[in-house]
Amino acid sequence: MTPTETHTHQPDISFDGGDLDCGNGLLLLIRKHIDPMDRGGLLEIRSTEISVDEDLPAWCRMTKNELVSFVKVGKQRSFIVSKGKLAERKQNTAPVKTMSGGVQLVEVKFMDKLPDAAPAPSIRPLSIMGIGSWPRPRWMLQAVHEHMEGRLDEKQFQATADDAVRLAVAAQIRAGADVITDGEQRRDSYASFVASRLDNCQLIPLTDLLPLVDDPEEFERELRALDVPAGDVRHPAVFGPLGRSRSIAVHEVEFTKTLTQQPIKVALPGPYLLTRTMWMECISDRAYGSREELAEAIVRVLREEIACLLATGTALVQLDEPVLSEVVFTGAATQRSFMCGALGEKKEASIELAFARDLVNAVTKGFPMDRLALHMCRGNWTADEGAALTGDYMPLVSTLAQMQVGTLLLELCTPRAGEIEVLSSLPDHMRIGVGACNQKHAHVESVESIVAHAERAIRVFGAERMLLTPDCGFATFADNPVSSEQIAEGKLAALAQATSILRERHHV
Repeated sequence: MTPTETHTHQPDISFDGGDLDCGNGLLLLIRKHIDPMDRGGLLEIRSTEISVDEDLPAWCRMTKNELVSFVKVGKQRSFIVSKGKLAERKQNTAPVKTMSGGVQLVEVKFMDKLPDAAPAPSIRPLSIMGIGSWPRPRWMLQAVHEHMEGRLDEKQFQATADDAVRLAVAAQIRAGADVITDGEQRRDSYASFVASRLDNCQLIPLTDLLPLVDDPEEFERELRALDVPAGDVRHPAVFGPLGRSRSIAVHEVEFTKTLTQQPIKVALPGPYLLTRTMWMECISDRAYGSREELAEAIVRVLREEIACLLATGTALVQLDEPVLSEVVFTGAATQRSFMCGALGEKKEASIELAFARDLVNAVTKGFPMDRLALHMCRGNWTADEGAALTGDYMPLVSTLAQMQVGTLLLELCTPRAGEIEVLSSLPDHMRIGVGACNQKHAHVESVESIVAHAERAIRVFGAERMLLTPDCGFATFADNPVSSEQIAEGKLAALAQATSILRERHHV
């Protein structure tokens, strides 16, 4: 866009980004100011950074916001951007709001002493459970977006989410699940939601990461391949010291406990996943000198959260670490993938696996292992089997065996996961959650096929060590469920019927 002498429209909000460029924090500030605005709202961005002249118009094209005008006087630049199209604008006679440029940091505090675990209902062998997420009703999706954009307050959002959780829990109970989750109804995705709960962390759309990645053209191709608009998939960005001034998921469990007496499971993104997703070199290094320093902070907040979850009576805390498969199945050490948003720094596979193992074990140290689980898969952002990663567990068995958790919940139904027998060397003290139905398939598996699959796993692990689950969640990303509510309930019901047969057959 060619600069003009003056702006033809009056902005609603104005802020000064100083000399920040789009890859070093300016986009965080733009998101902070533009997200709460109505469609057609006008934001003025003042800047003295020359690279913004090209990067901001590119960002507007990617995010489908409209660059209305551009004024330049010496080094000082002024851009007016419409949220969405200018044609969507409503008449606004309110005075311009001038906002401070910087993102306000919250002073972080940590717990002096972690609480002790409280008793929880036991989980029987061959128990049925979902991995975590459940398809959200349309009105819940709307509430998630309005809450993220600052247009729905916390109280209204939580009340809406309570209603959605009631439906998700009722469906699981009808299906015959032994262990219940809240369906992750309050989350925009299985991992990025933590940015809305932790201090000094912010959610930004994937499209905003374009200036930060090594290969923008390849990243754009990956974004175009998504089954959901990239602007609707958000990514956590750390801009200051991480803190936990409120719970990540304790409130989810506390409400779910009012709906059922059955054992409750809750999933948290694992420490390696969070380190890989949160460490963006041009943003995170303003708070931490390295990703290892960031990882230490992540371990600390996760330990606090797990301690509080166990003290609340959570039967099973599951750490999600799907990016372990990305480490070994994406080729070159420096190759990055959309895989669950794992766009941060990556080293050679053996180094990454050891790093992940040490982080998980640092998080779980001292907690009762029988109430800790780890889940991994090969990608669940699309129902297209051909788009997810492929490879058996052989390069991961040693790492999984060293994880200090009592249960592994593994994708084992899809042929992409290879043969179950590869896992025969896993330690006997570990329970194995066997993926026995494929959440990506739009049909409910027959009870007979589930029983046959489970019997094969029983020959490897024994019935006493087994649980039965879908391969992954039914709606890992809120806007892109891979199953409908009806199919999800049908699959859990088929698993429950199969486990009744297996329990009678194997006397467990």
